[in-house]
Amino acid sequence: MNVSLYVWQRATAAVMAPMILVHVVIIFYATRHGLSAADILARTGRNIGWSAFYALFVIAASIHAAIGLRNILAEWSPLGDRGAGIAATVSGLVLLGFGLRAVAAVTLP
Repeated sequence: MNVSLYVWQRATAAVMAPMILVHVVIIFYATRHGLSAADILARTGRNIGWSAFYALFVIAASIHAAIGLRNILAEWSPLGDRGAGIAATVSGLVLLGFGLRAVAAVTLP
């Protein structure tokens, strides 16, 4: 594994760890207080803070997942390093696109 990819994967993990905790706490809060999907959307809609939070979460998760997938494919598939890199990059970009689209749908007007 490339040293820079190793550092990037660890850095994205460090970014995501507290974000996952915040996300889970919010889910517990919402479910314990009986908030409906409409209630949650009313609170997140047009909120630049939540948009930024979840956009960063999606970006970090996409990078993290693509690097992990690249490592798995390079080790376990016949693609080799270059093919694994291409497949992982495409997968990461697709994940990024879908994730940012979801963030926009939930937080933008």
